[in-house]
Amino acid sequence: MNKKNKHEKLFWSIALPGLGQILNGKFLKGFLFIALELLINVQSNFNEVIFLSFHGEIEKAIQQTNYQWLMFYPCLYFFAMWDAYKDAGGGRSSSSFWPFVVSAYSVTVGLIFSPTFKMMGMLLGPVWLPLLSVIPGVVIGLFLKKLVSKSSR
Repeated sequence: MNKKNKHEKLFWSIALPGLGQILNGKFLKGFLFIALELLINVQSNFNEVIFLSFHGEIEKAIQQTNYQWLMFYPCLYFFAMWDAYKDAGGGRSSSSFWPFVVSAYSVTVGLIFSPTFKMMGMLLGPVWLPLLSVIPGVVIGLFLKKLVSKSSR
C-alpha cells in the first residue's frame, strides 16, 4: 500500500473513522478513533437510526436517536478524516482544514434541526438532513480556504 496515497487514507477514514490512521501507521490514534466511533454509535443508536431512515421510517428514526450522543459524531468523523488526510501528506497549506471544519459544523446544525426540518413537506430526519448538510459545508469550507489562502500571500 502506498504510504503517501492521501486520498486512499481519506476514503478509508470516511468508511470508518480510525482506518485512515491505522493505514498511516498511527495505530494508537486509529484504535482510539474506532473506539470513540463505536461508543458514540452504540450510545446514539446510530445503526438503528440509519436502518430506519433507509427504510423511510423517519419518525421512528427520530424517536430512536439519542441526540445527546449523536451530536459528537460529526466532529469526530470530520476530524478523523482530516487527520488521516493530513498525516498521509495532504493538506499542506495552513488553510486546508476549512472544508473539514465547516462540514463538521454544518452537519451538526443539520442534526440539531433534523427532528423538525422539512424539505418540500418531507421530514428528512437524523440521517438525510445531516448528509445533505455536508454539501454547503464543503462549498463554504472551500471558499474560506481559498479566501484565507489569498489573504495570507
